[in-house]
Amino acid sequence: MCHSDASRPPAAPDAVPAASDGPLELAAADGTRVLAHEARPTAPSGVGIVVLPDVRGLHEYYRQLAVRFAETGAEAVAVDWFGRTAEGDDRSEDFAFTPHVQQMTPDGVAADVAAGVAQLRERGATRIFTVGFCLGGGYSWRQSADTPGLTGCIGFYGRVSLAEDAVEGMTAPLLMLVAGADAHLPVSDAEALARSAGARVPVELVVLDGAPHSFFDRSFAEHEDACARAWSQILRFVG
Repeated sequence: MCHSDASRPPAAPDAVPAASDGPLELAAADGTRVLAHEARPTAPSGVGIVVLPDVRGLHEYYRQLAVRFAETGAEAVAVDWFGRTAEGDDRSEDFAFTPHVQQMTPDGVAADVAAGVAQLRERGATRIFTVGFCLGGGYSWRQSADTPGLTGCIGFYGRVSLAEDAVEGMTAPLLMLVAGADAHLPVSDAEALARSAGARVPVELVVLDGAPHSFFDRSFAEHEDACARAWSQILRFVG
């Protein structure tokens, strides 16, 4: 599942081509336009995945990741963060995301996630998970408290600070995929969150030894083993 082309994760060996994929516009409960990308499976499994990107928003990588989830049988929707503050649909490498990240709020994120969840339920998904990366990883864990009815919340090298004040309200199990050589987000911080959240919900903490921050979504072939292990953990968790 790891990749050298940062815009297109490769298919798993046993993948079944997705039935369809394409851009989608959702509306959050507060009326905000939510830019999204939907991928539909050929043989639905009942699983639904809301993909929560890193700071880049709905970058092409996350559109393609939704497709890869559809190839496993999941209904998938990747959502954008920035409909409240950014004009247009450009989320290329030229997109200046920092001012928009600074204006994000937990309530806004939860509203965007809820729009994605509603779309997946409309498509027939009955077991719905969030999967996020870095910024999105922390917000994915937080959805255990902020988005009712989720089956589980998965985060890669998430920002612990985005979730730690929501622990008391958590209801959905967490899968925490942590980069063992992360220079930005210490493993000890993730371990502390796992301990506190574990008093409320089941928590699985998986440390990928030697893997750097963003190994799954921006890395190179030398981290193929860590990527494969993380992907297998996700498929097991949602299965």
